[in-house]
Amino acid sequence: MTRLSKKILLGMGFDNRDGHVRMTRGRNFALLGGSEETHVEMQEKAIKFNEHLDKRRKTLDNISEKEFCDIANNIGLKVKKEK
Repeated sequence: MTRLSKKILLGMGFDNRDGHVRMTRGRNFALLGGSEETHVEMQEKAIKFNEHLDKRRKTLDNISEKEFCDIANNIGLKVKKEK
């Protein structure tokens, strides 16, 4: 049996105080929560990440960890590296 998997960027915002539930799905990403400002910022970064993938002609499924970190750093995403 072949298992199909697809990697996505998952963004979660925890600064929501107005009770509004914000969810956005797009190509390669799913975003949940956050204040309006935070959610918009997550959307912009997810879109920029996709633009960088397109420029490299890559997908999340076939970029290396270094490429991922390079793109994330370039667009201002904070990436926690495991030791």
